[in-house]
Amino acid sequence: MAKILIKDGLLVDTEWQRHQDILIDGSKIVRIAPHIDESALAEDVNIISADGLCVLPGLIDAHTHYHLVSRGTVTADSFPEGSRLAAFGGVTTVIDFADDNKKSLLSSFDSRRREMRTMAIDYALHQGVYAYRDDIKKELEEIKAKGIGTIKIFTTYKNVGYLVEKRDELKEIFKACRDLGIMVSIHCEDDGIITGIEENWKGTYLPKDHATLRPAEAEAEAIRYVGSIAKELGMPLYIVHLSSRQGLEAVRELRSKGVHLTVETTPHYLFLDKSKLEGEDGALYVMTPPLRTMEDNEALQKALLEGEIQVVATDHCAFTREQKLSSKDCRTIYPGIPGTEEMLPLLHTFAISSGRLSLSQIVNLISTGPAKAFGLYPEKGTLSEGSDADIVLFNPDLSWTISRESIHSASGYSAYDGMTVTGKVMMTILRGRIIMGDGIYLGLDGDGQYLKAKR
Repeated sequence: MAKILIKDGLLVDTEWQRHQDILIDGSKIVRIAPHIDESALAEDVNIISADGLCVLPGLIDAHTHYHLVSRGTVTADSFPEGSRLAAFGGVTTVIDFADDNKKSLLSSFDSRRREMRTMAIDYALHQGVYAYRDDIKKELEEIKAKGIGTIKIFTTYKNVGYLVEKRDELKEIFKACRDLGIMVSIHCEDDGIITGIEENWKGTYLPKDHATLRPAEAEAEAIRYVGSIAKELGMPLYIVHLSSRQGLEAVRELRSKGVHLTVETTPHYLFLDKSKLEGEDGALYVMTPPLRTMEDNEALQKALLEGEIQVVATDHCAFTREQKLSSKDCRTIYPGIPGTEEMLPLLHTFAISSGRLSLSQIVNLISTGPAKAFGLYPEKGTLSEGSDADIVLFNPDLSWTISRESIHSASGYSAYDGMTVTGKVMMTILRGRIIMGDGIYLGLDGDGQYLKAKR
């Protein structure tokens, strides 16, 4: 593999921005300097001019659901298709999920990893745990040995078997993870609150009703519940896709009591509100938790600016327009939207409009932060000598409009359709190989590597 020399770009890491050259040899960054003389290098060097561009570490989408088999169907974006759209968004690593088959976490993990061998970008896995069993610690030990550093717990979906109902059993799972150094991540919605609302509901079940049926108070109550267990055990938690002001207030309460929480939110909870659920296309915007109010958007935006949120990920779960619109009942609409590709330009546009978020901070939210949180750093998430040569060339000045024609998800739509954004990925490099450049995809199915968490 020829060396690559990226010249004259503005290198952006979490703690600095500087104009420097960067030399790649094989899969690694081998040198970063104010000027690297190409004439002093061997002849087999490809020169890439990054003049006027920002050079970022490869992005990490820490919450994806590619090729998810759910409710008798499968999501639109396969692993190769997910890799392709990710490359167009500057994402070189995703962290997806292995569901719990309730027989063996190890067999659950092995099955999902086999499925993901067609990935063209690098990937890690979170392991779902949907039931307590007496030998749960042994099962957790087995998957940790395979590189799993995080499990996922639900506080809802009792009807489909995802909920660990008994507090003492949930506490035992938490304790085992604490002792093994495994992160616990939580989808926070209180099942009792949601069930109580549904049992007494006299209204319709249209997409617009989704936010009422799964209210923000359910998120807040679930956060307090799992946070109380974490406090008892003296352990950290990771809250996925925080969606509401009430949920944020619950996070603040727990932090004031000494509970260490890492908090993730998504672009849709930052920039979309429940008005999207109205109208003929409302089903396209159904996801769980549901979209909230503009006031919730603003509260989360402020929290992001003030450092209360550590990670932005997308919860990419893309169904086609036809799949989404096949039902008008919010209980049976396939939940989820695409989003991996749009993540960086949406955040960058918000940074410009707010005037309070630097590109270095964006890098921390969608590259360095998740790399550190999930045990992938420093191979991932940084522009450093010796790190993987996962690099994004980003034009911060290019304005364009998101549309179904301009994005690459097989879903055939974007939840951000019609939004004009500033900033576009021009080139994506994975471990020293260009996988997207000049609008052309060059990824190779099966070239993605499975990443083990270091904990």
